Amino acid sequence: MNGAHKIASLIVILMTSSASAINLIGAEARSQSASTNSMANPGPEFAPAKSSIWQGDVGEGFLPSAQNFDVEVGVAPGMAVFGSVQAHDLALLSLSYGHMLGHVLGEGHWYGGNFEGRLELFGGGEYSRSEEWVLGLTPHLRYNFATGTCWIPFLDAGAGVTATGIGSPDLSGTFEFNLQATVGVRWFLNGAFALTGDVRLLHISCAGIHSPNLGVNNVAFMIGATWFFGK
Repeated sequence: MNGAHKIASLIVILMTSSASAINLIGAEARSQSASTNSMANPGPEFAPAKSSIWQGDVGEGFLPSAQNFDVEVGVAPGMAVFGSVQAHDLALLSLSYGHMLGHVLGEGHWYGGNFEGRLELFGGGEYSRSEEWVLGLTPHLRYNFATGTCWIPFLDAGAGVTATGIGSPDLSGTFEFNLQATVGVRWFLNGAFALTGDVRLLHISCAGIHSPNLGVNNVAFMIGATWFFGK
């Protein structure tokens, strides 16, 4: 009987050990399967965050939520054209805020892109014939081409108000207007920061409010940096 009891006890021990081993192997297999499924189907915490600036990759067009702040400096050689008597060379500093006005237009075509509303504050001074000052506030409408690359060219036009110390023979009062037409490009170093370069035509006059009204005309060469952010 003692031998039978020993054999029965040994069988129970072996069965218990086998069941424990099987349970352990099964638990490990389930753990590995869950880990594989988690990597194949990442949850929200592992999914890449969607951009609040671009509708796809960089250069594929902006979202309406995209905004930017821009700082530029440059020189604006004067031209004695369109009736003006003197060439007034200017040094300029420009600060502007921009906001996209909607989704990409003309998607899939060479002219596809976004309209952008901008508000610019610029200032500087004349450094050639005399040392005078100039200060302007100008709303702009810009069109950014969606090229699908890190190079985003743009066209820009604006009209605003100006105050300046430049006087006779081309201007005669402190209060003036300004007109601008610009072509430029943004070079994105990452998804939210770009270097900017542009060439703009700048015209300052009073629209006939007072006389003389010959005007100040310049070609401005500007370089700067642009920071983008979204809501």
